[in-house]
Amino acid sequence: MKKRKAILWFLLLSVGLGPPLFSGPDGPGEIISIPGTADARRDLHDLDLDLLMERDGRIFVVAGPDDILRLSARRVPFVIETGSFAPARPGELGLAGGINGDYHSYKELEADLKSLESAHPSIVDLHTIGTSLEDRNIYAVKISDNVDRDEEEAGVLFLGCHHAREWISVEVPFLLARWLAEGYEGNPAIRELVDRSEIWIVPLLNPDGLEYSINVYRYWRKNRRANADGTFGVDLNRNYGYMWGRDDQGSSAEPDAGDYRGVSAFSEPETRAIGNLFLGRNFLAAVSYHSYSQSILYPWGFTDIPTGKDDLLRGLGLEMAGLIQTVNGRSYACGPAASSLYVTNGDLADWTFGVSGIPSYTIELPPVDIQHGGFFNAEDEIEGVFRENLPAMLRLVEFAVRTR
Repeated sequence: MKKRKAILWFLLLSVGLGPPLFSGPDGPGEIISIPGTADARRDLHDLDLDLLMERDGRIFVVAGPDDILRLSARRVPFVIETGSFAPARPGELGLAGGINGDYHSYKELEADLKSLESAHPSIVDLHTIGTSLEDRNIYAVKISDNVDRDEEEAGVLFLGCHHAREWISVEVPFLLARWLAEGYEGNPAIRELVDRSEIWIVPLLNPDGLEYSINVYRYWRKNRRANADGTFGVDLNRNYGYMWGRDDQGSSAEPDAGDYRGVSAFSEPETRAIGNLFLGRNFLAAVSYHSYSQSILYPWGFTDIPTGKDDLLRGLGLEMAGLIQTVNGRSYACGPAASSLYVTNGDLADWTFGVSGIPSYTIELPPVDIQHGGFFNAEDEIEGVFRENLPAMLRLVEFAVRTR
């Protein structure tokens, strides 16, 4: 079992970009590429490397010093690509508000959510649905008329930031909450949807991981679970109970892996908080936001066997993709997760669909690949990414209302 050591990530001196941008005791250190051969794929599976993408016949992964040594021992040819995909420096992204700029930290989001509730108490109710390992609150915003009562209305769940490095996935659901709250009084269409539904928004499921990504290591993915072998983190989107760990494909049993699924289903307080929220309400649709790849994915993630509701899932997904494209012209692919992206098990969309049969989606936000920025969306893209997703969000609420 390998253990991470303190390293400096992004060795950018060699490409003339100044001192390293990120470092951390638990983060892998280099983006490398490996030929996309069958043997290489087997090696990547055996070593549980953090897959970023495939392009031009090569597989790009994040690999730490120990990974590189093990690849060398197996005689796997690789090329260090870190400099080719380095993000802009903070000043170049205009991060005047701190290292995270216009992106929310945990404290900033907490303050904005409380302000939203204070400004719109008749339709916004802020709930603490659980606490993280490091004792940060996990907030859920309920938006509805008669917001202080549980009514027999259609519930829709929008959720962000399972994975810490996916900062844009916090902003899109948060901006939905703000848009609904601020537009309710003056927009009859918003009022009708809100009055006939209960919209639940969890912008930040992984607050500990987000803080670590902001302050220590930008590429951090998991939560901050202290594992028994000295490594850190569980992949929260591999920790849900439906087909958890099935066939040992689509998640890892190794604690240092990027997709480590934990010691058991719902072992993490963050996923338990979502489980309790979901099972206690009448949800009729759910979306989990991630980045990147511009994709709308639906069950199953654990297998390519049809769900029995593929026509509904695909039809609604394609409709949402079409609505998104009308805004900024960006195309989002749509398909079942296992055959469209890669096999997963224990993810949120499979679980919500598996236990309730409702339309459940993973939406991978822009960009389309790491070459166009990967996890590093510029600040001036935040509003545009939200705006292009807004019609699809509203369509899903409308679907739930009509289904009810």
